[in-house]
Amino acid sequence: MDEAIKKADVLIEALPYIKEFRKKVFVVKYGGSILCEDSIRRGVLEDMVFLSFMGIKTVLVHGGGPNISEKMRKLGKKSEFVDGMRVTDKDTLLVVEEELNGLNRLIVDEIKEIGGVAAGISGKDHGVIRARKFPSKIDLGFVGEVARIDTDFIEEELSGNSVVVISPMGIDDEGVVYNINADEAACNIAAALGAEKFVLLTNVRGVMRNPEDPESLIGSLHLSEIRTLIEQNVVQSGMIPKVNACIDSIRGGVKKTHIIDARIQHGLLLEIFTDQGIGTEIIK
Repeated sequence: MDEAIKKADVLIEALPYIKEFRKKVFVVKYGGSILCEDSIRRGVLEDMVFLSFMGIKTVLVHGGGPNISEKMRKLGKKSEFVDGMRVTDKDTLLVVEEELNGLNRLIVDEIKEIGGVAAGISGKDHGVIRARKFPSKIDLGFVGEVARIDTDFIEEELSGNSVVVISPMGIDDEGVVYNINADEAACNIAAALGAEKFVLLTNVRGVMRNPEDPESLIGSLHLSEIRTLIEQNVVQSGMIPKVNACIDSIRGGVKKTHIIDARIQHGLLLEIFTDQGIGTEIIK
């Protein structure tokens, strides 16, 4: 009986959040090695379906770097990176597109298996992600940056209660296709949709004052605090682009952003529907 009462208490705690966020848009970015782990992916997608059933309009933007690198290795091709960006010639672009399309189909199929409704697209489809060549001193090939987002197709699918699953490919006005950084694609989509929340799923708990100390998680950050944390090397290496994506989305109009560990079972729901949360929120 006590266990049943605890479960009821959790539902009651979630009630005001469900009421507040119903019909709002959440954009979730999911990628990296955690995308390849079946049990973690299943839990994340269950959370996404739950959000959809609660009346929250959900968009999932996924990457696929490890899959792409592994396919390149099998083909005997070397993966080259400059400042964290994959050098993308024509052959590499084909591999990128093939792997991202495969992951997109996998995610959509698993959402449907769970019982949800999903629509999967590449960002180049319907002109959703309009891109331009990424400016760099070293030619990165078909690497692009977001020029603008066309939300018409996304909003149409969201109106039908679909979880919209997007892979980060873009296309320019001349029809040239580009490989886009998934964090950049996701934060721009969140801003264009005027999302209530932008959530980055990672393999760390959030922003930590000391990565070796699990008790040093920073639960909430203001934009004004982030530059100091970067200068103090509290925020460093792979966390910097994630924090910057959160900053860009907030400046673009997103209400609140979150960085959470996808490995925590149902971490997405715990972050959104409980008072304490489990990751780092970044607010204006």
